[in-house]
Amino acid sequence: MTKTYQMNSLIEKMQSPDQDFRFMGLNDLMNEIKQDPQCFLGDETVENKVLKQVLALVEDKISEVKNQAVKCLGQLIKIIRQVQMELVVDKLIEFSGGKDEELRDISALALKTITAELPPDGRVAASACAKLTPKLLGQIQSSDTPPEALVESLAILSILISRFPTHLSAASLTPPPLAVLVPLLSHPRPVVRKRAIVTLSQFIPISPPELFAELFSTNVLPYLLPSATVEKQRTTVQLAASVARHSPSQIAPMLNEIVPGIVKAIQRDDDELREGCLQALEIFLLRCPAEISPYVNDIMQVGNQFIKYDPNYAGDDEDEEMADADDEDDEDADLDEYSDEEDTSYKIRRSATKLLAALIGTRPEMLSAIYKDISPMLISRFGDREETVKLEVWTTYGSLLAQTAVYGGLPQSKDDVTRGKRKRDIENMDVEDGPYSLLKSQVPALSKALLNQLKSTKASAATLQAGFNLLYSLLNVLPGSLSNQVALITSTSKRVLSTPPSTSTATLYLSCLSFLALFFATHSPPVFISSLPSLTPALLKSTGERHPRVASEAFRVFSALLQAVRPVKNADWTDSLYDQAVIRLTTHDTDAEVRGCAEECIGDLWICATDVVRGKNGKEWESICRQTGKIDGAVKVIIKVAKEVTIGDAWVNGCMDWILSLLKKSGRPGKHDLFVAFDVLLRSYSSGVPPGLPSALISQIKPYLSTSDISLLSQALNTLTVLLEMAPSATFPEVEAHILSDIYAISRSPLVGGTALDSLLNFYAALVKADKQIATHIVPSLVISVDKAPKADSSPANAARCVAQVVKTDHSVAAGTIAEYSKHVKPNSKAKQTTVVLSLLILGELGRFIDMSPQHDIFTHAIDHFSAEQEEVRSAASFAAGNIAIGNLHQFLPAIVKMVQSDAKKRLLSLHALKEVVTHCSHGQLEGVADLLWVPLFENSENSEETTRNVAAACIGKLATTHPSKYLPQLHNRIHDSNPAARATVVAAIRYTFADTTPTYDELLSPLIIDFLSLMGDEDLTVRRLALSALNSAARTKSNLIRDHLSVILPNLYKETVINQELIRTVQMGPWTHKVDDGLEARKTAYETMYTLLDTCLHKIDLRQFLERVVLGLVDDSDEIKVLCHMMLFRLSQVAPAAVSQRLDEVTPQLEKTMKGATVTKDTVKQDLERAAELQRSALRAVAALSKVGAGVSPKFDAFAEDLKKNPTWGAEFKELIG
Repeated sequence: MTKTYQMNSLIEKMQSPDQDFRFMGLNDLMNEIKQDPQCFLGDETVENKVLKQVLALVEDKISEVKNQAVKCLGQLIKIIRQVQMELVVDKLIEFSGGKDEELRDISALALKTITAELPPDGRVAASACAKLTPKLLGQIQSSDTPPEALVESLAILSILISRFPTHLSAASLTPPPLAVLVPLLSHPRPVVRKRAIVTLSQFIPISPPELFAELFSTNVLPYLLPSATVEKQRTTVQLAASVARHSPSQIAPMLNEIVPGIVKAIQRDDDELREGCLQALEIFLLRCPAEISPYVNDIMQVGNQFIKYDPNYAGDDEDEEMADADDEDDEDADLDEYSDEEDTSYKIRRSATKLLAALIGTRPEMLSAIYKDISPMLISRFGDREETVKLEVWTTYGSLLAQTAVYGGLPQSKDDVTRGKRKRDIENMDVEDGPYSLLKSQVPALSKALLNQLKSTKASAATLQAGFNLLYSLLNVLPGSLSNQVALITSTSKRVLSTPPSTSTATLYLSCLSFLALFFATHSPPVFISSLPSLTPALLKSTGERHPRVASEAFRVFSALLQAVRPVKNADWTDSLYDQAVIRLTTHDTDAEVRGCAEECIGDLWICATDVVRGKNGKEWESICRQTGKIDGAVKVIIKVAKEVTIGDAWVNGCMDWILSLLKKSGRPGKHDLFVAFDVLLRSYSSGVPPGLPSALISQIKPYLSTSDISLLSQALNTLTVLLEMAPSATFPEVEAHILSDIYAISRSPLVGGTALDSLLNFYAALVKADKQIATHIVPSLVISVDKAPKADSSPANAARCVAQVVKTDHSVAAGTIAEYSKHVKPNSKAKQTTVVLSLLILGELGRFIDMSPQHDIFTHAIDHFSAEQEEVRSAASFAAGNIAIGNLHQFLPAIVKMVQSDAKKRLLSLHALKEVVTHCSHGQLEGVADLLWVPLFENSENSEETTRNVAAACIGKLATTHPSKYLPQLHNRIHDSNPAARATVVAAIRYTFADTTPTYDELLSPLIIDFLSLMGDEDLTVRRLALSALNSAARTKSNLIRDHLSVILPNLYKETVINQELIRTVQMGPWTHKVDDGLEARKTAYETMYTLLDTCLHKIDLRQFLERVVLGLVDDSDEIKVLCHMMLFRLSQVAPAAVSQRLDEVTPQLEKTMKGATVTKDTVKQDLERAAELQRSALRAVAALSKVGAGVSPKFDAFAEDLKKNPTWGAEFKELIG
């Protein structure tokens, strides 16, 4: 059936006299559009006919048909041509201005539908805004427009201004929207006033400042005076709050005139006004954090005053605050049942609670004051008689605990504490007045008040769940703090778990079980051991529940309990737990998560209650070691048990066979754990590895001995090493016969490095120990492997390290190896370049542990190669000279030092040789030669190019750690050197010293570190960049030394995030000009440092200033900086949601711009598009994280997030990210 025929058929349906046919015709049309958005493409005639028919049905007599036509227009507007879109908008505007009330209403609904669906790009939106806005403003201005139509017109205006602010701000609207909307603030109908307030505040950001100033002076300030009527004050307070929500930057400077009036107005006897005032203050706290600061204490008092506002409840405050645990419970319960349908005072208490929550979320620097003034008040309201208020209070206290976890300043570990009186004094102050100590002192009152609410039999499931969540948060922040409430915890948990879970109470079960798992994990056994007999029956029953998440969590509780009371003896519940776990494992239809938790529980039983399960028949292992389904958890359980418990060789053999069968299966996931299991199990044999196992295992491992997957290669080599160690006689022949040739190819691969190279070296050591004679064959075989390989596929350095490992393991081949390869480095040698390079590298590796002073000419020949033509040979010669010197420092080192001082041509190579010495010498060796090296290194770094200086700085830094009390002051004395190269060397060197983690070094560095980092303010760009790099390193490794100095450090850091136009120069490249930003590297380092500080020093950072720099980074020209800012926004949304939500309006335009992608021009290449896509993906992750904390805070951001969900390119990925 052709599309034209199908559409004509639908038009016939829509023209039918039968209303059902007309309705179904519209419905079928909508379905067709959804299935094929291109259904009108190229057929204008059909498009016109369909559109006219749908518009005709907007005037239908049947309401259902009208509504369906409106919905259909919403779909059509997305796919029709621009000319047709304009026709639709014109027609609906005509309808909306007509005298037919019903048609006017349906056209208003249609306009709302299509304005919400209009494509954001293209001319249609601009055209619709230009035509529709003046018409709507005219309707609003007309005195004949009924209130219902006013509300609809205002709603359409709101959609337009929220979706297309640029189109409306570009248009010169007459009359100005503010002039039209302000009179509606005095409209007699409240619904019109409320709608007008929202629309008016949305237009303020695009209106002239003088109009806003006039609005402020004539419609806000006069009505905040005590003489104003209550009704006027309500409207004015709502207006101020709405403006703060939509345009905080414009109202912020005026808060000093608004807030005092609101604080006074809240004392008037009108509940609606009080609620509005509290909501306005909450928005000011969230949206204008800097400007509201002077009034925070007043706001705190207001919140504390009205959180207990309950004029209709006659109970004594003290009785209400803390219910006694004994005879008064019933009386309190009766009082809590008090209700009055007309009592709205709970709304004020709820708003006051939200106000305090906003203060807690935005003022981390006031945590101690909050614990002193607000926390006791919140605890006193834990028993509020209105459930919604009670839950809001608990949620607020949960946010206080979350803030404490992030900003409370956890007690420092012993390694972090800098000794000395001043530091101890600071810690004592923290103990007395810090958030943790204040919370600890309030825990008894908090836990008693909360548990008294939970123990009531009338507590709803929602209340119980919120209570357990709050207790869970408390234990996360203050582990072990509920020791005195075990009886109440036990009785409440038992009551919850004794009732079978339903669909509505499953989440309550999970909250209770999660809390119990954490409770057992954070308290010592004597605290809860006596309560176990009454609690474990209910827990055991939960492990058998049909709901999979409940059963899984119950097993997790037992795992936590087993770990807490380890070793378990004479406990009657362990047998029942074992039986229940086995039932779950042997039942074929058990949920995968339940099975995983049951397997974990069996593992914990074997480790913590070994005597109990050892007497069983062991059938649980048959179910754990299965061939189908997920096996990741089972492998980890075997690893855990094998490490902790000796079960027997029969069990180890069974596990080995099972894991070998898993290794044969295709697919990479889980293979890493399989190799770990091999290593653990091989070491678990009590009577030695079975004779046939090495052969079977090696045949399965061989496919993984390739460089296609370096991680698995490392694991496979580790397993071979263990085999060679545990069963050398059986393993060695198999290795030699089947895999040694593969190992040679791996040994010279440039892809092998890091842990894989370490594993390879360990393998060679184990191989040589297994058979000493093999050493004489390995060395030449490795060299031949390098010679035969293409240059691009060979790494002589790796092969040299392998040769050195062989010689180090078997010294008997040392003399022959040195003799063989020293002849290739002689001046008259005819060896090819690759052989010379490899020989130099081998001699260097051997020189580290063999004194070559008897063969002094080898060192001399290496020095001679400093003059070679090939860079590769010179580099290898430098490596060889430095490492040979390590074997006998007093013999060889002075010659290298002399070259550093006197031979300018060989200085860089000599410094590289010194770097080898400094890097690979033992601490004791370095102490002996530090004085010899210190002065030459400094002298030859101050007048050298940057490459030479960086090598010298690395050596100086390492030397400084050999005798820090001597060398740190010398470095410190040079930070004000007149030569910028000397200052650069100092700050680069100090960064290398941060690798020293000893407390003694930290003590010496602590008083000096701020002076070194002060070079961030240096006049020389290179010095500043190196100082920023040093700060980044310090933030990662020495954060305890810089935290208290951040107030001094951060201004210099933030200064470097600003683009300096003086550092941007224009370079001519042929016919093109290209801008080069010399400050880019320093700026990137500054943002990298900010990201590091976010992880290590968050509680010492002023997030308002920090976020300002992040927002500026979003407009930086560098994509790398934008990505760093996206990462910071992602991180901040997790650790400081309240702070980051305040900046959503500022970050939205930049994120929108990024998500539009690169502008394609004739010069755009594929790499540009790929970079733009990566940047968009980075922004998308940030938006997804922000959308979870900013819902409802920023209408602009919410609209952006909604548009992203509909985006054809990124919509699916965005929905996946937000879950």
